Amino acid sequence: MGTNVAIVGSADVIHFFIGPAGCMLARLLLNNNTDISVTIFESESSIDFRSQGGTLDLHERTGQAALKEAGLFDELLKYARYDGEAFKIADKDLLCYIAQQGSKGSSTTGRPEVDRPRLRELLFRSLPEATIRWSKKLVKISEDHVLSFADGSTASGFDLIVGADGAWSKVSPLLSDARPYYSGIAGHSLLISNAEQQVPKLHKLVNRGNLFSFSNGKSVMAQQMGDGSINVATWAVRPSDWQSAYNVHDREEVKKTIREEYAGWHPDLLALTQAADGAVQPRDLYMLPIGQKWKHRPGVTLIGDAAHVMTPFAGEGVNLALQDAMKLASAIKSSHSSSYLDSNIEAFERDMFSRATETQQLTYDMMTAMFFTPGAPRQGIERYILRAVRGELGPWVTALLTPVVYAWFLIFKLIW
Repeated sequence: MGTNVAIVGSADVIHFFIGPAGCMLARLLLNNNTDISVTIFESESSIDFRSQGGTLDLHERTGQAALKEAGLFDELLKYARYDGEAFKIADKDLLCYIAQQGSKGSSTTGRPEVDRPRLRELLFRSLPEATIRWSKKLVKISEDHVLSFADGSTASGFDLIVGADGAWSKVSPLLSDARPYYSGIAGHSLLISNAEQQVPKLHKLVNRGNLFSFSNGKSVMAQQMGDGSINVATWAVRPSDWQSAYNVHDREEVKKTIREEYAGWHPDLLALTQAADGAVQPRDLYMLPIGQKWKHRPGVTLIGDAAHVMTPFAGEGVNLALQDAMKLASAIKSSHSSSYLDSNIEAFERDMFSRATETQQLTYDMMTAMFFTPGAPRQGIERYILRAVRGELGPWVTALLTPVVYAWFLIFKLIW
């Protein structure tokens, strides 16, 4: 008898369709398997790939590994941008502390950049149409695992229910009392369309990659998108009621407020915020407690943001979510009975808790280094870099690089 799996799609107001973790899990379970049935319950009435969002770099051991396992990596290469690896870290005066060029030519090594909507589309298109049940907004899940939807319908009888429904998961309360809390950072997402033609100087500044500038608890971030637009974000340490101070949805009022808040910043950084011609989106950044766990409950689990939402400042969230999907799919496919399924899911959760805690701590440390350290990035740039290195290469390599990094920036600061 086969395994019947339900995947609950996004309940997050920012994401208009099931995220990459849920789609990846469905793809991995259905790919070359005839004894596993999968149903995705999605709150939206149809697919929409036009939602705002920047780009992400796919890491070899997590995001790339999952896409290869799903047989989708070659398809991804049609949209991936290896020159998008270029990035700069600067201060408000546009003094660059780090400047890295992207890969040249047709290189397919390293960390490719892909637009978030494009990744969602790739994963969605890989699924059979019958997999998704549209207009099924989950209202609650009962103690006996009956799914109740806003249209009055219910669904039950699943061997496993997976909450892939984002930070504000409706599945999560069945497993944990922990809820996301405000990180203290919020801001706007803006878009410059056709940047190369409209603002060639700014297009050259971003250099088809990423520009991250920080000072005084604020940031201006710019990311080149695959369609030639530039996604701009203005994150800052803000009170939780900041959205009541002005019309956060009115583009011209938002621009005016940014000019006031970022007075004294380099003209090119301000120009990135003032050139926006698309919709503006206010966002508060939330996170779950670092190291949050739950007592295993047979028949229900969580992946992605539902399990471990974090701020975006280490670039690890989607990669971790795709790895969740890959490891959970392996646990399900290796289960030959309900008892094996239960023990395999419990083992998966233990592993996920460990991986998530490490990544949450990395993200928190990098956020703190740039937003909550007085004088950043000049003060603390060494810790910021070494923390990123530790997350990628481990403690031994970090120990070897520590004196080199500090010596380099000692000289840098004496000159600049």
